[in-house]
Amino acid sequence: MEIWINPACSKCRAAVSLLDAEGADYTVRRYLEDVPSADEIRTVLGRLGLEPWDITRTGEADAKELGIEEWPKDDGARERWIAALAEHPKLIQRPIITAQDGTAVVARTDEAVRDALGR
Repeated sequence: MEIWINPACSKCRAAVSLLDAEGADYTVRRYLEDVPSADEIRTVLGRLGLEPWDITRTGEADAKELGIEEWPKDDGARERWIAALAEHPKLIQRPIITAQDGTAVVARTDEAVRDALGR
């Protein structure tokens, strides 16, 4: 199990605390420092069953600068979104837990973290 976090994020800290409290075996990835490649983002999206726009933090300054709110959300624009997430990792929603069963969850709630633990 791996968790992508930004240590400055309260949701990330809460998720890590819950994983620790549950005695989970996991690896931390500080994704702002260890930036995921476009291929890794594609893989995580597949595990999440989501599209890149579903995990994009559109309120971030980088998103506003890119005009991302205006981008189409369709197959033709998918790679553009993925490239933006790889180039601007602050745009990636957090925390993301990759579960042992090959799935993943955006773990912004205790319930989502527990769901990942049960997989």
